[in-house]
Amino acid sequence: MKHTEKPKVLIMIFGATGDLANRKLFPSLYQLYEKNQLSEHFVVIGVARRALTNEQFQEKVKKSIGNANGKNSKLDEFTSHFYYHSHDVSDSNSYMVLNDLANGFDQQYGTEGNRLFYLAMAPEFFGTIAVHLKQDGLTDVKGFKRLIIEKPFGRDLDSAKELNQQIRTAFDEEDIYRIDHYLGKEMVQNIEVIRFANAIFEPLWNNRYISNIQITSSEVLGVEERGRYYETSGALRDMVQNHILQIVALLAMEPPIKLEPREIRSEKVKVLRALRPIQGNKVHKYFIRGQYGAGKINGEAIPAYRNEPMVDPNSNTETFVAGRLLIDNFRWAGVPFYIRTGKRMRTKSTKIVIQFKDIPMNLYYNAEQQLNPNLLVIHVQPEEGITLHLNAKKTGQGINATPVKLSYANSGINGYNTPESYERLLYDCMHGDATNFTHWDEVALSWNFVDNISHVWESSIAHFPNYESGTVGPKESDILLAKDGYYWWPISELEVESNCN
Repeated sequence: MKHTEKPKVLIMIFGATGDLANRKLFPSLYQLYEKNQLSEHFVVIGVARRALTNEQFQEKVKKSIGNANGKNSKLDEFTSHFYYHSHDVSDSNSYMVLNDLANGFDQQYGTEGNRLFYLAMAPEFFGTIAVHLKQDGLTDVKGFKRLIIEKPFGRDLDSAKELNQQIRTAFDEEDIYRIDHYLGKEMVQNIEVIRFANAIFEPLWNNRYISNIQITSSEVLGVEERGRYYETSGALRDMVQNHILQIVALLAMEPPIKLEPREIRSEKVKVLRALRPIQGNKVHKYFIRGQYGAGKINGEAIPAYRNEPMVDPNSNTETFVAGRLLIDNFRWAGVPFYIRTGKRMRTKSTKIVIQFKDIPMNLYYNAEQQLNPNLLVIHVQPEEGITLHLNAKKTGQGINATPVKLSYANSGINGYNTPESYERLLYDCMHGDATNFTHWDEVALSWNFVDNISHVWESSIAHFPNYESGTVGPKESDILLAKDGYYWWPISELEVESNCN
């Protein structure tokens, strides 16, 4: 959706001294300002417990931008829009002071009562803050009032329902923006364009022509300093419940009637409703969990997960998940969607591989080489692009087939203009475009699917660790696909060729 007007808005960032604000939010807002996509009618109030002056806060903002992109164009003008409020999230008096401050800035900067509240802090405070924003008058404005919430949205379906009820006392569903930064990534948003704007793909996008779809999201990093959070989350809740299932929904959804948030969400919800439940003993059959042990990455010795800071030395928390999903609808019946995600893997990569079925009769088969299947690979990160794997005639005499790749890479001609995902999502929220945010119906259905798996895993002790750091995960992940006659496509063989634009 194209936005023409520059937003007028007052942004409150709760958790403004935290890691997310410094690494993502401040640099993203600066990028929008430098590109002239923010008017001068904006102001940011940083809210946190720590005592800081406005000048100290502005220096922190400058430092975060310098660390992110090394730029300094318009930096002083940009940071002059930033102010700080030391805040107690449970004290109504603190909210009243914050409201007086906001009302003054509404007049000073001409923000027309438009307010965006970003909760960039621990999720246990989400409900408390939302209730106080309502009862202490901060949402009583003539403009829009929108709430952005980071994941995790609850820890299971019951806690998500409780949190949603709290937030809905203060904000309507249409004003709640549950952010999933994967939905802001260029190539995730490109899934819809690839599917619905190309006549060569959409007629083939079904169980008659596609044999399987593979989604891999691997990280080289471990849990770093997030051990306390990760112990209560694990890879299933941290990655599968939100990022991975959102990608599945985009890949499998029917064409919407219009490219509008309501219509796109409706089609995604239908996919999540059609996911075949995996319960009881089937969990062990169709889902694999792993936890990284010690190993080496780039020659550096890596400790096991159980030896990381703030991690239980006998932890039963998974750092790797692989699974086989089936979607019980007319388009996808019988097509397995294989997913895997893990920490301390061999490479950092997020890729989607659509494998097409073999042709009915292989005229080019010989004893030396079997014809490769056609693949469409969507590269999400770190490189961005698409690659189509085809078979073509070898150069020279004879008609033997050889694999060829047709690639398009955003890291080439257009790469420098690719917006960072938070930049794009913040901009969309300011304009009231909820297309790439998660609706409550999607959250509830995702938790409903994932809870069945987590209940089984939490009631049984796993044999951890079961994969070395710097590898591709436990061997059971490969067996999962081998039972269907498939294998994970090696990430190293699927790199996008950035010179093929």
